Amino acid sequence: MTRSTSGATDQSQKDIRDYCCQLSDHAAIASQSLSTVSGASRTKALHAVAGHIEEAASSIIRANQLDLDEGETQGLSSPLLARLTLDDESLAKMAASVRQIAEQVDPIGQLIEGYRRPNGLRIDKRRVPIGVLLFIYESRPNVTSDAAALCIKSSNAVILRGGKEARHSNTAIAKCIRTGLTDSGLNTDVVQFVETPDRTAVGELLRMEGKIDLAIPRGGESLIKAVVQQAHIPVIKHYTGNCHVYIAAPCDEQMALDICVNAKTQNPAVCNAAETLLFDQNHLENGVLERICQAMADRDVEIRGDQETCKAFAGAKPATEEDWHAEYLDLVVAVKTVSNLDGAVHHINHYGSKHTDTIITTSVQLADQFTEQIDSANVMVNCSTRFSDGGEYGLGAEIGISTDKLHARGPMGAADLTTYKWIVRGDGQIRQ
Repeated sequence: MTRSTSGATDQSQKDIRDYCCQLSDHAAIASQSLSTVSGASRTKALHAVAGHIEEAASSIIRANQLDLDEGETQGLSSPLLARLTLDDESLAKMAASVRQIAEQVDPIGQLIEGYRRPNGLRIDKRRVPIGVLLFIYESRPNVTSDAAALCIKSSNAVILRGGKEARHSNTAIAKCIRTGLTDSGLNTDVVQFVETPDRTAVGELLRMEGKIDLAIPRGGESLIKAVVQQAHIPVIKHYTGNCHVYIAAPCDEQMALDICVNAKTQNPAVCNAAETLLFDQNHLENGVLERICQAMADRDVEIRGDQETCKAFAGAKPATEEDWHAEYLDLVVAVKTVSNLDGAVHHINHYGSKHTDTIITTSVQLADQFTEQIDSANVMVNCSTRFSDGGEYGLGAEIGISTDKLHARGPMGAADLTTYKWIVRGDGQIRQ
């Protein structure tokens, strides 16, 4: 590649197309090579990757600082810079996540179901890799190692396309991954990183039917929509995280306060942070709504409320229709009162993004009705929406939190990066 004085990549469209074809061809060969690699060998490779991340911590942090400096110059928001930042602690967590994935049960070859037919045929349904994945993501450099580890564990080859805001960090982490693969004797093209910043490369890769089996975009809504519009290959979508907390009546008031504050403020810049609080109207009279809003305001959260909320809490700003749809990813929360569980369910199913929603209640009946009626990938009772996470679910990490219903839903671990095949064994049967 040659670069112009402006720093932009100066390539013809044919060069980009040839480069993307090369990536997909190498990925296909690497995918095929994995069919003869044992689970033990893939586990060994993941441990090697984790070790190289730890050994290269100082160089990864230096690369990350370049991204942060460029991000500040380009005016990235504070939440985006926070998502971009790496330090010794976050790198230690990255390595630990890779090791946790390594030690999970190997999903490949697992028997999903098996039975014998009256004619003697043995029918087995077994997990197999999807093949070649294209993973497109933004901001968080730790996603590079998480995605690569999950693909190695599930015996898939992957082409990684990170955001330009994290290119130095991602390149340093990708180097550790490929070194770990080399040390373990695996084809390094099992994990490839798209090096060109040219956006047309994404479009080329998304049109590679027959070469790339699945695209998984992870990032803002605009990214997801752009991928879906351009793709000629299947896409698993991770749309917005417009997550809700419904404070029902009856409930434990202290529990409600603690969960609401945690769900909104523990890390407001992530997709499983709460964006809307729904209060049973009884909480207007008993003061629960006011106390929780005050606790939020004390932590610098801006309250945007309906008419009843604004009357009950003087610090609230009037909410607009757009606020009920919003994924703020910031210290802003929408607050609304509802008459009962039916009102909460209607609001969530209408405005929500089918990501994560939780109820706070001491009523088993209300909790059961909520879990049955809410149409979301993650439905919770008496806990923070922040637990909607592959690591918290024991998956080690997730490649994304799917808001689709096919082929996977919710946090996607290694097993969710598999499909299945039917294996039929006979002893000479013919169909009459």
